[in-house]
Amino acid sequence: MPINCPDGTVYVIKSGDTFYSLAQRYNTTVEAIMTANPGVDPDNLQIGQEICIPVAPPPTTCPEGSFSYTIKAGDTLYSLARTYNTTVDAILQLNPGLDPNNLQVGRIICIPSVTPPPTTCPAGSFSYTIKAGDTLYSLAIRYNTTVDAILQLNPGINPNALQIGQQICIPSVTPPPSTCPAGSFSYTIKAGDTLYSLARTYNTTTSAIIQLNPGIDPNNLQIGQKICIPRVEPIPVPRPRVVVLNPTDLAPNAKASAFVETELGSVFAIVTNVPDPTVFPGGLEVYKLWVKVPGETTWHVTTMDEVYTDYWLGRVVPGVPLTGSDVVISAEKTTNVTAPAGVGVATGTL
Repeated sequence: MPINCPDGTVYVIKSGDTFYSLAQRYNTTVEAIMTANPGVDPDNLQIGQEICIPVAPPPTTCPEGSFSYTIKAGDTLYSLARTYNTTVDAILQLNPGLDPNNLQVGRIICIPSVTPPPTTCPAGSFSYTIKAGDTLYSLAIRYNTTVDAILQLNPGINPNALQIGQQICIPSVTPPPSTCPAGSFSYTIKAGDTLYSLARTYNTTTSAIIQLNPGIDPNNLQIGQKICIPRVEPIPVPRPRVVVLNPTDLAPNAKASAFVETELGSVFAIVTNVPDPTVFPGGLEVYKLWVKVPGETTWHVTTMDEVYTDYWLGRVVPGVPLTGSDVVISAEKTTNVTAPAGVGVATGTL
C-alpha cells in the first residue's frame, strides 16, 4: 500500500540506511522523520521499505539567477558544477533536501546561472577560443598579461573548468612599433629564432629587445612577426700600420715587414727567405728584432722565433710613440748584446 507523504519525499530504504544518516543527507532531523512515519521502528528498518522524508519537493519554478535542469544518466552534482561553471554547494543551496548521492534520472533541479563571457570583447582586448591544454596561466604568459586581468574581463569564468571552444576575452598589449625608433632596426622573425639567439647575433641583450617591443611573448615568437632590435655599433678594432723593411746586401732575398700597433706601443716583425742564422760566419745562432725610438740611446730587443719553416717572428713593446723608430733584424749570438752586432738581414724606419 502506498504510504501517505503529502509534504515530503517517498524514500526506499537501502542497505546501511539509518534515520540519522537520512536526516543528515536530506537536511532534516531524526525527530521529523519519526513524526512523518508513525509506527516505523527506526531500529528495525527493512531494505525496500518505503518511508516518508519530510523535506520540501524540488522547486517547479527555479528562482531568478538559476535555471531548470533535468537529471540524466551519469550526472553528478560535481559534473554539473563543472559543466555550468558553478559549485556543488551552490547547487545544494538551490535544492534543499537534494541527496547528492542519489540523483534520480528525470528529476528536475535548479542550477545557478553565471554571467556568460562577453560575446564582443571590449576595447583593449580581443576574443580567444579555448583550445586543449589551455589554462589562464599559460594564456597570461603567452599574451604578456596576468590571470587577474583575464578574470576581470570574463566575470563568472571558472579558471579550473575551461571548456574547449569556449570564447573568452584577453587583454591586448601594445603591439610592437611599426617603425623602429632611432638606434634600432626592424627584424622579421624566422623559423628557429629566439630572443636569446637574436641577442647573441646582434650583440645585444634579451632585456634590451623586450624593452623595445612591449608585450612581446619571448616564448611564443611567430614566424613573420616584426620586431625591433637595438642597433649596436661594433667596437672599432685598431689596425696595425705596416712598414716594409729593406733587405741588406748580406741577405738580398730577404722579405720582411714590421707592424706598428700604435695604441699598444708595440712592434712585431716577420722575416722570411733568409738563411738559417747559423749559416753566417762568426758563430751566430738566432735572429733578433731591434727597435730604437728617436731620442733614446738604447735598443729594445727580442729574440725571434721560427714559427714556421723559414718564417721568423718577434715582438717588442717599447710602450712609447714609435714614429721615426729604427728597426733592424739581424743574426746574432744568444749571449746578451745591447745593440745590433751580427749580420743584418733587413732594416727600416717606422
